Amino acid sequence: MDYYLLHELLSPEQQLIRDSIRGFVKSEIIPVIDQYAQDHQEVPNLMKKLGALGALGPFIPEEYGGAGLDQISYGLIMQELEFGDSAIRSAASVQSSLVMFPIYTFGSEEQKRKYLPKLATGEWIGSFGLTEPNHGSDPAGMETKLTKDGDGYRLSGSKMWITNSPVCDLAVVWARDEEQKVRGVIVERGMEGFSTPETLHKWSLRASRTGELVFDQVFIPQENLLPEVSSMKGPLSCLNSARYGISWGAIGAAVDCYETALRYAKEREQFGKPIASFQLQQKKLAEMATEITKAQLLSWRLGQLKSENRATPAQISMAKRNNVHMALQVAREARQILGAMGIVGDFPIMRHMMNLESVITYEGTHDVHLLITGQDITGINAF
Repeated sequence: MDYYLLHELLSPEQQLIRDSIRGFVKSEIIPVIDQYAQDHQEVPNLMKKLGALGALGPFIPEEYGGAGLDQISYGLIMQELEFGDSAIRSAASVQSSLVMFPIYTFGSEEQKRKYLPKLATGEWIGSFGLTEPNHGSDPAGMETKLTKDGDGYRLSGSKMWITNSPVCDLAVVWARDEEQKVRGVIVERGMEGFSTPETLHKWSLRASRTGELVFDQVFIPQENLLPEVSSMKGPLSCLNSARYGISWGAIGAAVDCYETALRYAKEREQFGKPIASFQLQQKKLAEMATEITKAQLLSWRLGQLKSENRATPAQISMAKRNNVHMALQVAREARQILGAMGIVGDFPIMRHMMNLESVITYEGTHDVHLLITGQDITGINAF
């Protein structure tokens, strides 16, 4: 789906990266993803496979294990992974934008060299702790505490709705210290008092492991404190990176739904002719193609700005909100074209639709992103 020939705006390297990830998804993910989603199981060895592709922390410099790619390349990777499934993109997105990004941006040289190479290969799996049971859209109200204790700190509190928490080797966690400053710490599996109970019975993102991060007076050594940040700038900058990737990823889910619906409409016959010949079906397909094209251009331009360090948080919010909403609407219309066949696992549409019901809420809800745009254009805070 490239109605406006967007590929002509990509460099040969960007096209090669896109095609490489697309090939992996079509050979390794699409044949098995429905069964893993149905069984509520993650794809085995996924993180190591993504690491071998260079899909984890691709914008991290090579000296720390990344690929040193630009932001459009990162977006294309997210797009192709979510063509397979939102859970696949989520795994890469969390590892890249919410774990590797803060360690690279706010960590010490020792932390970068200790953690980033193993995260880049997928040998270690990371998670990100910001959302709490009582604080989702208002992360500034966090209750997780970091208290000085000798040559380190004690971490107490809990986080929830955490991708990869049941299987993570480490977590980048945000908490308030005794001066009420927001600090980031690296919590490692095996630290006494650290547990990660799993969240089960999900109807969405079923091929992804979700859970909690629970801290019962966990001792955090001084060297595990991120030294270069002491404010909400830390977690919010991570979310900006993740939201940018989501704006691309949602396009991949939409394209898979659109292409499935287009093929089906050409093959399915009713009243003696393919249903693609009927005006209402053409309306659905034409509107899908239009909205996908608009989203592609939006993310491409945002990628340019982000590569130049000029993208604002409000611009990122606009793209995340628009593109996820677009993808969800495309999935719903595609399901209509397939009729009853749209709800079965033989086709990807219902799986994408249910995944997108989570994506439209996480990393900032649909309504919150609208208010971020509203505040940016009016100068008035409506929160």
